[in-house]
Amino acid sequence: MILNTNELDAVIFDLDGTLFDSMGMWRQIDIEFLAQFGIELPEDLQDCIEGMSFSETAVYFKERFKLSWSLDEIKDCWNRMAHYKYGHEVQLKPGAGDFVRKLKSVGVPMAIASSNSRELISAVLENHNMCDDFDAVVISCEVPKGKPAPDVFLLAAKRVGADPARCIVFEDIVPGIIGGKAAGMRVCAVEDEFSVPYREEKQRLADAYIWDYNEIKVI
Repeated sequence: MILNTNELDAVIFDLDGTLFDSMGMWRQIDIEFLAQFGIELPEDLQDCIEGMSFSETAVYFKERFKLSWSLDEIKDCWNRMAHYKYGHEVQLKPGAGDFVRKLKSVGVPMAIASSNSRELISAVLENHNMCDDFDAVVISCEVPKGKPAPDVFLLAAKRVGADPARCIVFEDIVPGIIGGKAAGMRVCAVEDEFSVPYREEKQRLADAYIWDYNEIKVI
């Protein structure tokens, strides 16, 4: 894949499963979280919550599993359970670090548009010394609707002063790809172990598909 930076105002990245290899960790967190209430992990859970903001997911859990905890208590628990892993264990996807550094070296603005919490995004960026690499970090809790709505991508473009039509989004899940396209942006789908069942759909919906970032030539 060739990426011509002269055709771009900005590059927008999803975080989990796109820049960082973190999707598998969330399955284990969901198992442990629900076990506190004597509930087994439903097989359809990931499909049901995919693309939701952190807050939307908390609402879904509270309603589906009839939890007595408040939404803030649910989100605080998730942040506590995941914080160490994001701050110490979660790794970049292959080639992602070099790709970000290359874009920064040629002056391309970059933003993160994620459904995760700001606390966990900050933890993983700090661990990889990447806090200064991004011109904006936007979370879905800041906008009316999470993915597949385009809201988070449009806000990210606005924050970096970019024309959405001159942005490219990197995403690993179908709702994110749909959201990026709905924002009027080009979308490159990223291979991830936890979206393998949707690989063909991702390839069909996106403008491009990469197995890892080492495939991209920046010109």
